[in-house]
Amino acid sequence: MAAPTSTIDLSAALITAPVPIGHWLAILPVAHCITLGAVLLMLRGYPRLQAWLAIPGLAALALIDAALLAKVAADGQLTMVMGRWLPPFGIAFTVDLFGALMAFTAALAALAGGIYALADIGESGRRYGFFPLLMLLMAGVTGAFLTGDVFNLYVWFEVLLISSFGLIILGSEREQIDGALKYAVLNLIATTLFLVGVGILYAAFGTLNMADIAAKAGDLRGTAPLMTLASLFLLAFGMKAAAFPVNFWLPAAYHTPRIVVSALFAGLLTKVGIYALIRVMVMLLPVERQELSPVIALAAAATIVVGALGALAENDIRRLFGYVVISGIGNMLAGVALGGLGGISGAVFYALHSMVLMTALYLAAGEIARRGGGFSLSALGGLYRQSGGFTALSLVLFLAACGLPPFSGFWPKVILVKASLDLGAWWLAASILVGGFLTTIAFGRLFLLAYWRPAAIALTPSGPRWRTGLPLAALTALVIGFGILPEQLLALSQSAAAGLVDPQAYLHSVFPEGRAP
Repeated sequence: MAAPTSTIDLSAALITAPVPIGHWLAILPVAHCITLGAVLLMLRGYPRLQAWLAIPGLAALALIDAALLAKVAADGQLTMVMGRWLPPFGIAFTVDLFGALMAFTAALAALAGGIYALADIGESGRRYGFFPLLMLLMAGVTGAFLTGDVFNLYVWFEVLLISSFGLIILGSEREQIDGALKYAVLNLIATTLFLVGVGILYAAFGTLNMADIAAKAGDLRGTAPLMTLASLFLLAFGMKAAAFPVNFWLPAAYHTPRIVVSALFAGLLTKVGIYALIRVMVMLLPVERQELSPVIALAAAATIVVGALGALAENDIRRLFGYVVISGIGNMLAGVALGGLGGISGAVFYALHSMVLMTALYLAAGEIARRGGGFSLSALGGLYRQSGGFTALSLVLFLAACGLPPFSGFWPKVILVKASLDLGAWWLAASILVGGFLTTIAFGRLFLLAYWRPAAIALTPSGPRWRTGLPLAALTALVIGFGILPEQLLALSQSAAAGLVDPQAYLHSVFPEGRAP
């Protein structure tokens, strides 16, 4: 299909007015990550200096993202266009509340992971580029959350994919290479499908700017293959998010790298797939999302239950947590299937909760292995007797993962169950509740075997180290805070969902004078 033609005067598409200072915040997080990553790469021969530069850099990223979130929450969406060309000619970074929330939460998770890495990544791992790869990963993750262009979204997927390949094989052990192969094959297939979808999208719309696509979709619905596009994007992003039936790569890969790498992957990478799915299906192709909602709902229910059953069957704690990640993806997919303010706000809230929780759970798994001598449930025991404080912290994370009050996992599940029942999708609500019940059994089994059961051998007490204890305690505090004081996050999630369901403010941010012809 030939791209639609346009008679617009290109000279009129140039930006002549100065860019407001506040709009530079839209690209500052990505520029910061790339610049710091380059500096850290040049300091490869100084691993200690490299580490102590990376942590302040990650803290600065969190502060920048916090400032961006505050500006968007106060003033609404903001757009920064590259090359001083007006959209759809120039590549735009358009930041709404959804993207700003995801970027800020990702920065917090990365900061916690960076501090934990001071203890988990030795000098060899630093020389081989852990911290530069981490900054490149954050550039890809943040760029995906903030871009307003579909092809640019593909580019940032590639950036985070390349850096994740480097992180997953850090150490070059046989198990890591095997896990990297499984991780790479499925993700490359998903990326190829995404690129094919981008090509069809450009052929149909003549633009890849998200606001322009959202504005034109209604006029082209009768002629463009939008259902084919929606199906391609659903499959591609579903594979990246590890949704059923293309979820098998995640538990086969996420247990192989260093524990801090697993924590960052579990907290961030699958959420980028969910973010892209929500952005494209809800904002750009809402009618097609509605048509595909039964398929998405079935995939969501299956993902929830399969993930929970997988967690019940596992003996390795890292693989168990991998299935918990998958089950959580099902809950977010349920929100996409339901649509509307209730479903989308529940998915957004759950994504933010999961980014914090899954990072914390994997860091806790590292502490379990340090204190108990390994990751196998059959060999662990006596952790409660060794450290009551760590046991209490772990219990909070376990209860939050099960969706039990008063912790952060409870509220998004309440929203999703209510939205399901309001639409008469009782079976979807039942799958969310059954998944939570099975997850509770899985974590109860973990707690009884690893913590409550007496140790088979005498354990040497291992006191907390600030490099591992501080990030774990901080993330746990967020889990508690989101649960006990959820009003602010609920309001932000609902506002983010409203901006996706009705994207007029997003369109106006990109085209203040109306959509370009």
